Amino acid sequence: MLRVLVLLLTLANAGYWAWSQGLLAPYGWAPVSASEPQRLQQQLRPEALQLLDSGAAAPAEAPRSAASEPTPKLSPTSASASTATATECLQAGLFTDAQAQALRTGLKNLPAGSWALERKVTPGRWIVYMGPYASDDLLAKKRDELRRLGVRLEPLVNPALAPGLSLGHFSTRPEAEAELGRVAQRGVRTARVVAERPEASGQRLMLAAVDAPLRAQLDTLKPQLAGKALQACPST
Repeated sequence: MLRVLVLLLTLANAGYWAWSQGLLAPYGWAPVSASEPQRLQQQLRPEALQLLDSGAAAPAEAPRSAASEPTPKLSPTSASASTATATECLQAGLFTDAQAQALRTGLKNLPAGSWALERKVTPGRWIVYMGPYASDDLLAKKRDELRRLGVRLEPLVNPALAPGLSLGHFSTRPEAEAELGRVAQRGVRTARVVAERPEASGQRLMLAAVDAPLRAQLDTLKPQLAGKALQACPST
């Protein structure tokens, strides 16, 4: 019996030695080796592994500068929308009550709140006037005489007074009379004060914020404007 046990132990030792040495690998019995190819295949990017000094800090990611950020660009749609929002103030008149009533018919087709008819009084204007003259030659001769006297001339606005000369425009008659006295002291004897424009009252059309769509609609108003042009509002 003892001999049998010794024989079994000897065989077991021999088998373990053969297994550990890989002699039984052809039969599928072999210890797992750390150098097996399948283990290398299971590694993820083994070439990216780096050994770092325990005292060294990992490199920090460089911050992105503001210059590297893409610059937003205004799309064509946004640019056209910005252009479309530009507005201007327009006005026309004065209109008589009858003209204003006819004008209201066309204004009803415009957007609500885009227009207003305001009653206004335009004050009269007075000028120190010389003329009218029978010919352009006489007009030019008188203009030269006034310049030699040092008298200032202004454009003649009222075409009904042409051909003539204006020595100044004034909002009141007393102001014009005072100027007439000053030019008389310089030797001007034939000038006089006349009303260049009488005081007028009526209704003025105001369009405070005209944009591109509204401007296109204003062409339909021309028949109701009674020959009066739309002009930019005076700056305040």
